[in-house]
Amino acid sequence: MSTTIAALSAAPLAIGWAVHNIVWRRRIAAARRDPLTDLPTRAVFEAQAPRLLAPGTAVLVIDLDGFKALNDHHGHAAGDAALTTVARSLATTATVLGGCAARLGGDEFALALPIQHPADLPFELAGLHESLCEPFTFDGRRVSVGASIGAIMVGQVPVPPLERLMRRADEAMYAAKQTGAGWFIATDADPALPTLNGRRAGRPGTATPTGGVR
Repeated sequence: MSTTIAALSAAPLAIGWAVHNIVWRRRIAAARRDPLTDLPTRAVFEAQAPRLLAPGTAVLVIDLDGFKALNDHHGHAAGDAALTTVARSLATTATVLGGCAARLGGDEFALALPIQHPADLPFELAGLHESLCEPFTFDGRRVSVGASIGAIMVGQVPVPPLERLMRRADEAMYAAKQTGAGWFIATDADPALPTLNGRRAGRPGTATPTGGVR
């Protein structure tokens, strides 16, 4: 009898701990996702992407063009719609190619993608750029943003650290903005531009698709 009573009295405590653990796990999972786009955060990308890095992996940095103008002309809700639309496209690309995508912050995103053959990368970038620039419907109107994509492909062993690859992809993205190329590919992992506090300063310009290699 006493054993039964003890078990019954302990049951609410066990249920309480189970509920607490579920809530805690959900909070941890939510913290790893960007609340607007549901993409992984920068911290998660920096933890996951290195596992994919090998010869044949491409690291991409994407920055939207015309995003501020979209916000100014149509309101921040339109900007949010653009971010979620872009995020869906990036998530689909990551799923199809077996990579990972993330929102780094603002209108900046990142991808790590197994490409295998360097000759395939320009075609993948051109297709991705086209999908990101595709108009979408907001409040009954067709609106769009542009995108500048910088990429670098791992082609050597030892594999450079993710931080250096992202910096070079960021430099290539900046070149795409400056030239209006839509996308650019960095050909080596050595940083080419000066930085401020460890980051390249300034991202002016807009882009239209043509592509290039740098």
